[in-house]
Amino acid sequence: MNKAFRPMLASVAAVLAFAATPAFAGKTLDAVKQRGTVKCGVTNGVAGFSAPDTQGNWSGLDVDTCRAVAAAVLGDGKKVEFVPLNSQQRFSALQAGEIDILARNTTWTLTRDASLGFHFTTITYFDGQGFLVPKKLKVTSARQLKNATICTQAGTTNEKNVADYFKAQNIPVKTVVFESFEASFKAFFAGRCQAFTTDTSALAGLRNKEAPNPDDFVILPELISKEPLAPLVRRGDDEWFAIVKWVPNALIEAEEFGVTQANVDDLKANSKDPAQMRLVGTGDDLGKLLGLDKDWSYRAIKAVGNYGEIFERNVGPKSVLKLPRGTNNLWNKGGQMYGLPVR
Repeated sequence: MNKAFRPMLASVAAVLAFAATPAFAGKTLDAVKQRGTVKCGVTNGVAGFSAPDTQGNWSGLDVDTCRAVAAAVLGDGKKVEFVPLNSQQRFSALQAGEIDILARNTTWTLTRDASLGFHFTTITYFDGQGFLVPKKLKVTSARQLKNATICTQAGTTNEKNVADYFKAQNIPVKTVVFESFEASFKAFFAGRCQAFTTDTSALAGLRNKEAPNPDDFVILPELISKEPLAPLVRRGDDEWFAIVKWVPNALIEAEEFGVTQANVDDLKANSKDPAQMRLVGTGDDLGKLLGLDKDWSYRAIKAVGNYGEIFERNVGPKSVLKLPRGTNNLWNKGGQMYGLPVR
């Protein structure tokens, strides 16, 4: 062997050995396993994302994200303790360690990412802020809201976005803020404001579930912001961060490679496709790199389905929100949902 190649080969061997080293379990993962549940911070109730029914059973896109993590880590998607939080409580609850994950339709921004001591993990929904108005106003554009009173919730990006948008348009408006989301939309439907603003996904849910007559209200066409929604975890625990990042990515990849809640067992038994095999636990053992076992992604898919199934069930055209896939379609179908390679 040429002596010049020996250092290079030694370096390659070292890199490969390091890459195959199992992850050490982090303090959050240890606490979750000891407790037997994942504590997940969610909204007080936003249709399509996290809301309890009359029996206290939670459902929604954010809820399914937490269930998938619980299935991957604890083997059971039902082992989740949902902690309802308002906008003001959500960050302090995560900082204080009262929850393990914040999955509460929270927008990924530089300020939040850099100053609060958190890591955003994976974007699970691309949203944008809009306006809901009564049809009787005969308003067809946000630019027609001159001197209008607009209801919104305090402590959110919505409040700041409204101020920035109308200042840039040189349109005077009056913003009325409320401490809770429920108080803000109830004030709007009671006629206190001429418009209500929040993410368009939430506007669709409010119109369909809370309006006295949904047909009396319209969502204006403008989107005045980018609202990429993603779960958050505390900084300082890279192992837990990796888990909460890669579970949603696995669900996105599962949709891309045709792995569903219904066929995951059949594919586990029969698939010879390397991408599918990695997802169902019969290919490369990637779980050890996360401090988990080989079936981590299989259990997540088995518990909640792939990303497309989660979207359709909670916010899609057949759900209460009746939202199109649009931007949230897969990257190879005209959308922006791009799962990082699980390999």
